[in-house]
Amino acid sequence: MSFTQKWPEQGWALFQLLLVASFSQAKEPVCIRRGDPENPQLSRDGDIILGGMFSFHSSWNDRKDTYMQKPLPLQCTSLNFREFQVAQAMLFAIEEINNSTDLLPGVSLGYKMYDTCGSIAQSIKVALALMNGNQIIFTAPEAPCTKPAQVQAIMGETSSSPCMAIATVIGPFYIPMMSHFATCACLSDKTKYPSFLRTIPSDYYQSRALVYLVKYFGWTWVGAIRTNDDYGNKGMATFTETAQQLGICLEYSVSFFRTDPYEKIQKIIDIIKASTSKVIVGFLSHFDMDVLLHEFSLNNLTGYQWVGSESWIFDSQTAEMDIHHILDGAIGLSIPKSHVTGLKEFMLNVKLLNSSNDLFTEFWEALFNCKFKELKSTAENPRECTGHEDLTGVKNSFTDMSLMPIFNNVYKGVYAVAHALHNILNCNKTCEKNVQLDPFMRILKIYFKTKEGDEVYFDENGDPAAKYEIINWQPRKNGIVEFVTVGLYDASLSPGKQLTLQNNSLIWARNSKQVPVSVCSEKCPPGTRKVLQKGRPVCCYDCIRCAEGEISNTTDSVTCLRCPPEFWSNERRDTCIKKEAVFLSYEEIMGALLTAASLFGTCMTTGVALIFFKYRKTPIVRANNSELSFLLLFSLTLCFLCSLTFIGQPSEWSCMLRHVAFGITFVLCISCVLGKTMVVLMAFRATRPGSNVQKWFGPTQQRLCVTSFTLIQVIICIIWLTVSPPFPFKNFKEFKDKITLECALGTSVGYWAVLGYIGLLSVLCFIFAFLARKLPDNFNEAKFITFSMLIFCAVWITFIPAYVSSPGKFSVAVEIFAILASSFGLLICIFFPKCYIILLKPEKNTKKNMMGKGPRSPS
Repeated sequence: MSFTQKWPEQGWALFQLLLVASFSQAKEPVCIRRGDPENPQLSRDGDIILGGMFSFHSSWNDRKDTYMQKPLPLQCTSLNFREFQVAQAMLFAIEEINNSTDLLPGVSLGYKMYDTCGSIAQSIKVALALMNGNQIIFTAPEAPCTKPAQVQAIMGETSSSPCMAIATVIGPFYIPMMSHFATCACLSDKTKYPSFLRTIPSDYYQSRALVYLVKYFGWTWVGAIRTNDDYGNKGMATFTETAQQLGICLEYSVSFFRTDPYEKIQKIIDIIKASTSKVIVGFLSHFDMDVLLHEFSLNNLTGYQWVGSESWIFDSQTAEMDIHHILDGAIGLSIPKSHVTGLKEFMLNVKLLNSSNDLFTEFWEALFNCKFKELKSTAENPRECTGHEDLTGVKNSFTDMSLMPIFNNVYKGVYAVAHALHNILNCNKTCEKNVQLDPFMRILKIYFKTKEGDEVYFDENGDPAAKYEIINWQPRKNGIVEFVTVGLYDASLSPGKQLTLQNNSLIWARNSKQVPVSVCSEKCPPGTRKVLQKGRPVCCYDCIRCAEGEISNTTDSVTCLRCPPEFWSNERRDTCIKKEAVFLSYEEIMGALLTAASLFGTCMTTGVALIFFKYRKTPIVRANNSELSFLLLFSLTLCFLCSLTFIGQPSEWSCMLRHVAFGITFVLCISCVLGKTMVVLMAFRATRPGSNVQKWFGPTQQRLCVTSFTLIQVIICIIWLTVSPPFPFKNFKEFKDKITLECALGTSVGYWAVLGYIGLLSVLCFIFAFLARKLPDNFNEAKFITFSMLIFCAVWITFIPAYVSSPGKFSVAVEIFAILASSFGLLICIFFPKCYIILLKPEKNTKKNMMGKGPRSPS
């Protein structure tokens, strides 16, 4: 078709549009609500209208919109008796208030209650209907197309997700929305949901309380199933965050919604069966729990310890469905038990208000299992409804009053709105009805007590105080599950006092009295530490034994603590024990042997001295200055005895004494030997004609020489002791598990100066003795001095590396051995040959023989 052919049709359409526009301008503007009108399922007129939104049906028939035509109305299914009970609680509160002369006197409350079918879209549609109404409003041209809201407050919804959607829509208008069971912590955000309030605590507290409950029983490895909506997802997110802070790990966390396909449920079952955790946290609505419970029963998924949220843990309908005892021993949080006087009788006295109301007709037929006469009876519904049936003797979910805490929340919510209105209308004996209503801000400030004594107030977020009872599913012999209160959680108390439990009254899964164990890894005992397994959560770890010198004295220790320097770990690595103090003692074998050697050397020296004293007038004693011989024997005695100062526990005085005594006595000893060597050498020189050596090296000069050499060492020792003296020292590095008690040198310069000076005198003595070794005397003492100096030098030269490389008390033993060996060397080499002649060869102990003039032994 060409453009010219289309023009008549397009022109005619444009003409019609202009005609309608001009006609409309001639009329008064009309405000008309778009879409089909929504009529309440239950309603009653009053001076002030309250809205009610409840899921009288829990589901709806799925439909596929083509967007080519207007969608059909929602077809709701699965009648929900529980929501009828909630509606009845609201009606009961309104009846009480209307009959009261103290609260809102002369003002009647009406209501409009809608069925949301559990659908978020339907909930928003109903919320708009409650605000706008269904009337067509005629206004003047200059007047705005607005009017006050139809209702002053909305009671409901039960679930969190619909509440979030509704609160978002009505929030800008500050119409209060009072929920009795929506617990999502997100609803406390007043920037998003400014007019939302509730009479049930936020999941902010419930999620944490569940974590504390799990932690209390030592369950660190748990599984989790949540409802796939805002209630489950946000509640479990808070649970997971808090659990991580307390060291609890989730092996798995899966979501589920009651409309999910069977394959999703089977996947959840497979995950549970493959898991190693024995505790399952169920953050589920009762609808979703009922669906899962049926499938769990078919798969015999028993033996798991369930921890439940308040949505299903005290639901008697769920308990009745659990015929395979899947949930036996479950523990969880519930709203504290309560009672509302007259509410039970009001509910059980329900009458058919309007048989033409399809919802109430459906409810009546389901309640009494009958059909009205205009409907055909079937084999399943043989009885005909009269509308006058009595609930006496009827037992179903509607007559079950186990959810009285929820009904009490509805009751308190209605009264909270009424008290706010009472304050706004300035009610005393009468109320001012011409006051502009704005109940939201007044509700936040109210405080009152119900007739049962329950306190009702809200914080700045519109939340009540958080208190929960901890209940335990305890099966009885008749197959009925009893909800037993075993504890309390009060978030208003200090952290250590919030949770109280009665452990002795608990029953666990499989009817056990023993607390179940659910951990990824067993607790690490004292003496070990936790090492995380690579790629696994922090609750999965290996227990590694603490290293030597480290301990852990608590269970599940993350680190091992190093013992203080004076302590060491025991065999179990759970206690630090004092290290054994190690030093060269008289009691041990090595110390006893060295002591014996020292005393033996002292005795030998004393014996030699006695022999020399007895034969002091014989030539061999008098030769080579007997005075130096006795002084040498005295110094050797001191050398043997000074070695004893090295044995025993070091002390401040012993550390200074041992090194000073050693240094001075040895210098005295070497000075005497050096004097004797020089006497031998000078005696030979004095025999030459014209020599006056004897004059310059007589006894006085010899004494002066010994005194001078010794005095130098004394001065060195005094300087050492003054600047930095030796001191007792605890050596922790030598042995890991022992303390080596030793004497620190203070300054090594002083110690090596003492040794160096001894070495210098020894070298001089050796040189002089070496020069005098071939003198013509029969008894040439220089030969024996040379040999003794060879032994002395060999001992002390080998001492240095042995001393440096020996650990702990062995270095002390090396030093004692060097002292004793060099002392024995001097004693034996210098004095034994003379004692041999004195005692065994007295015929050689003559002056002639000493001068080489006597008979010689055959060669």
